Amino acid sequence: MALQCKTPQDVLAVIKERDIKMVDLRFTDLPGTWQHFSIPAHALDEDAFEDGVGFDGSSIRGFQAIEESDMLLVPDPETAFIDPILEVPTLVLICDVYDPVTRQPYTRDPRYIAKKAEAYLKQTGIADVSYWGPEAEFFIFSRVRYMAEPYKALYEVDSPEAWWNSAREDSLGAQIPPKRGYFPVPPTDTLQDVRSRMVLAMEEAGIEVEVHHHEVATAGQGEIDMRFDTLTRMADKLMIYKYIVKNVARQHGLTATFMPKPLYGDNGSGMHTHQSLWKDERNIFFDEAGYAQISETAKYYIGGLLEHAPSILAFAAPTTNSYKRLVPGYEAPINLVYSQRNRSAICRIPMYSKSPKAKRIEFRAPDPTANPYLAFAALLMAGVDGIQRRLDPGEPIDKDLYNLPPEEAEKVKSTPGSLAEVLEALRRDHEYLLRGDVFTRDVLDAYIQYKVENEVDPVRLRPHPYEFVLYFDV
Repeated sequence: MALQCKTPQDVLAVIKERDIKMVDLRFTDLPGTWQHFSIPAHALDEDAFEDGVGFDGSSIRGFQAIEESDMLLVPDPETAFIDPILEVPTLVLICDVYDPVTRQPYTRDPRYIAKKAEAYLKQTGIADVSYWGPEAEFFIFSRVRYMAEPYKALYEVDSPEAWWNSAREDSLGAQIPPKRGYFPVPPTDTLQDVRSRMVLAMEEAGIEVEVHHHEVATAGQGEIDMRFDTLTRMADKLMIYKYIVKNVARQHGLTATFMPKPLYGDNGSGMHTHQSLWKDERNIFFDEAGYAQISETAKYYIGGLLEHAPSILAFAAPTTNSYKRLVPGYEAPINLVYSQRNRSAICRIPMYSKSPKAKRIEFRAPDPTANPYLAFAALLMAGVDGIQRRLDPGEPIDKDLYNLPPEEAEKVKSTPGSLAEVLEALRRDHEYLLRGDVFTRDVLDAYIQYKVENEVDPVRLRPHPYEFVLYFDV
């Protein structure tokens, strides 16, 4: 249950009423991982919400150099929740990062970028608010091993429901064949109770959940869908979501991963992201007479997403592993077109409901390795650019894009095929992100440098185990 805190006084009252022992201060680094430290509950006072609490920014990925390492965390009282995982009664506060010298928000704080994107939307006059609904998929394994040495590399994952365990002597059967995990009941779905406990923990933390289920892949792929919320708050909730999924899995002797493609030959994990714009409490994406009941505004928004998709993916599909999922001809939506109901298009318009409130567009290329603050902000900025420039997305294609005739398929553009390519796209196409000072050149430069040095180059330079299969005897 959400705590409904609005002020520092509300937070301090909850600490007293609930006999809270520790306060955990959390924030997100540039790549998108939650960081934290804790203070005794009695040490938190009203001044902390104004003056902040100090920490070493040079030890955080993508943040400060060592000679300017002092930074501040300023807790946001509206984010308060009681941690449903920890044994010691702990209240969590999500924080904004500030520079202690200027006393201004830190430009590389992902949460600040998300807030600026929301403010920019209002400044344009196009809409008052944007709503977001990410569908983050994940795998739950019973075992994982991995290593990478100069002379040796390996990975191994396992799950009792995985199809490769059907021949084990202790097998009880009912394993899930590849691409057959959507929607079998137990005992085939071995993780019903685990996902249910994840949902209950999320609801304790104030997240409203709509549905949970097994996903398409074998070996424990699942999905839990949250009710939509505003941009920054949904990014907050996605961080809580990932934290709870990982920790509840660990409580059951299991391990969860949001890697997009941990298995070869089966579906990867995406994060289809639903989005809509509202003004004066009216959904401006809805038009009863429009194609799929979407307005001209929504079409232009889609035009912006299609125009900037390569650079958007630097934030929305931000790992080398992401491009094991975004591969032409397979399950991932890499085709730069839009369509109603059609899951082979990168932009889908859901048709479940005729209600004006339900009209939205779904961008299907993101995956859950994304830093949600940056990914949602980039998507919004691209869509707004499309509206401002009246970018025509062309005609929709209501066909199975995976099986188009060759003469039609060659006319359909697709997303880039690697992290290096989308980072290069971001270098070339980023002016739309700089508007309203939402992203800054400093942030973009730091982000690209981090990704190249710590992800692109280390993967590019290492031999791949399958290369030994292909080339050792050449």
